[in-house]
Amino acid sequence: MEKTFAEAMDFRHACKIFDETKKVSNEDINYILEAGRKSPSSFGQEPWKFLVITNDELKAKLRPYCWDQVQITSCSHLVVLLAAISSVKADSSEVLRKFNRRGLPQDMVDAYIKKYTNHLNDTLSSDEKTFAWTSKQTYIAMANMMTAGAVKGIDSCPIEGFERNNVEKVLNLDTKEYQVSVMIPFGYRVKEQSKQLRDSLESIVEYIK
Repeated sequence: MEKTFAEAMDFRHACKIFDETKKVSNEDINYILEAGRKSPSSFGQEPWKFLVITNDELKAKLRPYCWDQVQITSCSHLVVLLAAISSVKADSSEVLRKFNRRGLPQDMVDAYIKKYTNHLNDTLSSDEKTFAWTSKQTYIAMANMMTAGAVKGIDSCPIEGFERNNVEKVLNLDTKEYQVSVMIPFGYRVKEQSKQLRDSLESIVEYIK
C-alpha cells in the first residue's frame, strides 16, 4: 500500500544497512527514476544522468572508494547521479535542442539562448564551476527520488562521502561529459529506523510581512 506524502516523509530516513535478500522490483525502481526525470532544473536543461547499478562485483569495486559504507554493497539498486558538464555549455547543441522542444518561434529561442549565455557566462567558464552549478541541481532529483521511494515503502540513503576521482575511474567516465555528484542506494531496511529528530517548525521558519 502506497504511503501519503506526509507518511513518506515520516518513513524516510538514512538507512545504514539494507536487507540483501530483498530486491526492489523493476516497476518500483522505474517509478523512482521517473520522479528524478520529472524533477525541475534551471532553464529546463536537465543537467544529469542516472546510472543504475545492480551488479554486485561493480558495487564491491566502488565500496572502498565510498568510505567503505555497507550501504553500497547491501542495497538492491545503487543509483549514481551524474552532473552534466559539456552538454550545458552555451555553445552545446544540447542546449539548443532542449530550448527547441517547445516549438517556440526562432526569435524567442534566440532570446532564451542569449539570456542563458549572459546569465551563466561566469558559471560555465570552467568545468569546475559548471560542476558546482549542475551538481546542485542533481540534489533536487535526488530528493524527489528518495521521497518517491518512501511512498513505495523503499528505503534509501543519500551518500556524498566518496572519493570522486576514484569512483569516476571505476565507472570509466569521460569527466568532460559527466562527473559524479551524489549516490543513492535503494532497498529495504534490516532494522527499525531510529526516531526522526528535527528542530521545530517555529525555530526554522520566519514569516516576513
